[in-house]
Amino acid sequence: AARQQQQQQVGGRLGGRAHARGRMVNIRRATLDDLVAMQSTNLHCLPENYQMKYYFYHILSWPQLLYVAEDYNHKIVGYVLAKMDEDLSKGLHGHITSLAVLRTHRKLGLATKLMRAAQKDMEETFRAKFVSLHVRHSNYAAFHLYTGTLGYKINGIEPGYYADGEDAYDMKKDFGGDAAAAEAQPAAAEA
Repeated sequence: AARQQQQQQVGGRLGGRAHARGRMVNIRRATLDDLVAMQSTNLHCLPENYQMKYYFYHILSWPQLLYVAEDYNHKIVGYVLAKMDEDLSKGLHGHITSLAVLRTHRKLGLATKLMRAAQKDMEETFRAKFVSLHVRHSNYAAFHLYTGTLGYKINGIEPGYYADGEDAYDMKKDFGGDAAAAEAQPAAAEA
């Protein structure tokens, strides 16, 4: 019952359902019960893998920021692992640790919905000013998602960021908040 209520809240707020080959996929907050399936999805999709204690750390510290995509059989087919950055020298901000969607469920907008759900909670729950992430220089699909669909900008390049030595784009997306309000005020004064 609690899971259904949570699905309705997230689904209603974010349009959390997508069709996968005629079937529904639901976007919802992750629970402790989802962590093994999230790790399995990570192992199938990405070369960067995390120990289970890292997933526990995220869900215990920032339970509002972990989301899963669940198919009609209640199988986890995607996830976003996110956190609030503890280095406050840059200002309060979120960070996307990992995003993955199984190949069988790509091109359905699930990654976009997962990202938007986590970003929304970073901004609304934690009052984050921006969100950051790293993406492989060679990951063109993810780079297009982040820049073309989600509005991220390149903040820099981190040479040799990944274990295999590949460079990463350090990316950032500013949230509306105070910056958008400050920009809107001069425009309103001119009208």
